[in-house]
Amino acid sequence: MCFASEYLEQRALFPEILKEAPERNTGIIIVVPAYNEPGITKLLNSLSLCTEPGCKVEVIVVLNAPENASEESLANNINSRNQIESWKKENSNCFFRLFAFIAPAIKGWGVGLARKTGMDEAVRRFNRLNNPEGIILNLDADCLVSINYLTEVYYGFEVKERSACSIYFEHPCEGKEFPEQVYEHIILYELYLRYYFQGLAYTGYPYVFHTVGSAIAVKALPYIKAGGMNRRQAGEDFYFIQKLVPAGGYFSLNSATVFPSPRPSSRVPFGTGATIARLIESDESVLYTYDFIAFRELKNFFGMSDIIFDTKPDDLNIVYDNLPPGLKSFLRKIEFEEKIREIKGNTAGLLSFRKRFFGWFNMFKIVKFLNFVHLEMYDKVPIQVSAMKLLEEMSLKPRSAESSDLLEMYRKLERR
Repeated sequence: MCFASEYLEQRALFPEILKEAPERNTGIIIVVPAYNEPGITKLLNSLSLCTEPGCKVEVIVVLNAPENASEESLANNINSRNQIESWKKENSNCFFRLFAFIAPAIKGWGVGLARKTGMDEAVRRFNRLNNPEGIILNLDADCLVSINYLTEVYYGFEVKERSACSIYFEHPCEGKEFPEQVYEHIILYELYLRYYFQGLAYTGYPYVFHTVGSAIAVKALPYIKAGGMNRRQAGEDFYFIQKLVPAGGYFSLNSATVFPSPRPSSRVPFGTGATIARLIESDESVLYTYDFIAFRELKNFFGMSDIIFDTKPDDLNIVYDNLPPGLKSFLRKIEFEEKIREIKGNTAGLLSFRKRFFGWFNMFKIVKFLNFVHLEMYDKVPIQVSAMKLLEEMSLKPRSAESSDLLEMYRKLERR
């Protein structure tokens, strides 16, 4: 029995789909969910231009559709499969092996289920090789990648302790493929993502990572230890990463780039495509986000963690009374004191206390806090305003307060 046999028996939704045996040195498998994607060969062309890494590579395209898919969408899936087969024949010397299949129809199809189907199949192939170090990459069918994408992923995971990562991304901010309005909105949306990322980093929270589904990589063994990908129809990437991070070895890979599409979409209720579609439909030019003051409150709170560790149980009420107003409103006094007592009772030193502390006040609780205080205490503000406030707090000055200049500054913060 190989490393993933038990997982596959208990957690995989389907029996083996790809019958061809993987090549012995297969070390990277790219999983691509595709629904109604007539232009998928753009991604294949982009991957074919990549520098070949020091292992064999496979690409698995999971053609899927929801129960209510239109006849046109289903026809486009068949067309995509035909395009892929034609591409394979025309690019027979390509360095990666390419597989595509129309996924079996079951209830609840969405991006999470499609990713899970492909990632489980990748695990099954690594299991045949008994290779728990095999790397599973996630892409979307409308992405492009930098030429060093595969080599940087390969080298990035050579460090034994590394288990999974978020890969640097940039949305196209200009071009002729989409109306100018789409590019204006995607600048705001990416600025929104990067402001949130830098806002969390500013607070001192120790596990700050992007959660973009098309820019995630994970080794096969950590994947199964985390229970595999979830079936969510949106937000699957966020929930999956929150399972991976606490196990350790998660990192940011900023030396290669994924270029997700800025196109509008109604396939999922939130995320890039949904946000762009909503902005276009409402004809809005403003995207609202969390007020910087909420991140400042979190910074103050997280900065108190050492003091909380040293505080006697009977004095925790004093600590609570000194909490920032938003957090004081969010956390009931009895909840705060009971949780801190529990954490302190199960830890012997500061490092273990901090680990449990941030295991309690994790990303899920941070999101709940931010949403709570922006319903009860603070108003959301235009992204440019909050993004500028954070840069000023960091003593950084962009070329201007224009959203495009702000975004470039935020990109530089991650690329450096």
